[in-house]
Amino acid sequence: MAMIQRGSARRPADFSPYIPNTDDDRARMLEAIGVEQFEDLIHDIPSHKRYPTLKLRPAASELELGREISAMAEANQYPGPYSCFLGAGAYRHFIPAVAKRIVSRGEFMTSYTPYQPEVAQGTLQTAFEFQTLVALLLGMEVANAGMYDGPTAFAEGALMACRVTGRGKLAAVSSVSPRLLEVVRSYTEPQSITLEVLDEEEDEVPGDVAALLIQSPNGLGTIEDLARWSQAAHASGALVVASVNPTSVALFKSPGECDVDIATAEGQALGVPPAFGGPYVGLFACKSEFVRQMPGRIVGRTSDGQGKPGYVLTLQTREQHIRREKATSNICTSTQLIGLMVTSYLATMGKRGMREVAELCYHKAHYAAEQIGKVLGYSLPVPGTFFHEFVIGCPLPPSEINERLLEQGIIGGLDVSDRVDNGMLICVTEMNTRAEIDGLVGALREIGAGLR
Repeated sequence: MAMIQRGSARRPADFSPYIPNTDDDRARMLEAIGVEQFEDLIHDIPSHKRYPTLKLRPAASELELGREISAMAEANQYPGPYSCFLGAGAYRHFIPAVAKRIVSRGEFMTSYTPYQPEVAQGTLQTAFEFQTLVALLLGMEVANAGMYDGPTAFAEGALMACRVTGRGKLAAVSSVSPRLLEVVRSYTEPQSITLEVLDEEEDEVPGDVAALLIQSPNGLGTIEDLARWSQAAHASGALVVASVNPTSVALFKSPGECDVDIATAEGQALGVPPAFGGPYVGLFACKSEFVRQMPGRIVGRTSDGQGKPGYVLTLQTREQHIRREKATSNICTSTQLIGLMVTSYLATMGKRGMREVAELCYHKAHYAAEQIGKVLGYSLPVPGTFFHEFVIGCPLPPSEINERLLEQGIIGGLDVSDRVDNGMLICVTEMNTRAEIDGLVGALREIGAGLR
């Protein structure tokens, strides 16, 4: 950056907000680091690689460019022209227009981390409301202002459990999605924290683990008995870190009702479109006794000198704000805009709306499962209660099934053949019409009939 001081005698013509360093600035910088010219800093890069020639096409008009980009976009296969039954962590739900309108307001769209409370009361208040709604939804005592996404929130919960218990070992139920466990390992292995995977039929949790990691609905869509696992974990002195689907808790028991210690979730399902994988927001809540070890930031409400309500960053646990050795996390990106999407969605839907969405998902998914189960060549190989995702056993590898479904305008499910023989994880939400579900069943029947 340019070294500009107040009262500088630099002429206005020498300064540009887009080119902050003048020739004199650069000369002083090079002298300070002991080199004569910029090229000395990049001598390790072959000369023919330093300044590649850009072979650009002739300029196009805005109209021509718009048409070309639209044509490229139409080459994508996406819900709308295609019926979609793909979930596995990113879900398509109806988003009320009013929720979209609130998020698009300029004062929200352009704001970032609220370090100065005196000029960021609106942003802080929405963060406070976000925390309140997340705590209510998950049935927990306290929630933070958001994490990067669901998987990293789950991993941060595992690290938090290690800090609380002072133990360096974790256990995860085998039904947790492998992709979730990959993220956990990326966080824990560099810190020499070991991870053991327990069979679903286990009744006891090892006595030396910091926490039991569990997912419900699990990686194959089945609802887990969180209360049973919580009891088993607490009997061995371990905490319970759960990753849940936030829509499902409008229908099934919340983590708090099951005595979970740390609850996490991917907030994307609550008013955030899939958007090619992000940005999303992680939900993170816990029992109040562990709040000092919670990662991220917490917004609190107080009163100013005149007795008016005011909002401030109450707890900030990263190294930028406190001594490095006391930091619990280095999460630093603000997810407030995505958090506002969640807040607007939950406030608009309310308890009844969330319950209705959950019921529609449940009943439509069970209708789809019942119909597919009747098709010759297909099966429902995973027992247990499910919410809106379930596994079907296919007569062909799921990759081949999905290719044929695409030809009929259908985006199929996730290939889970690594866990279930020729298994495909199907997702159904309130967005799927009966005609779409019947179309999927008919397409699967046609594919199966072609093999006989």
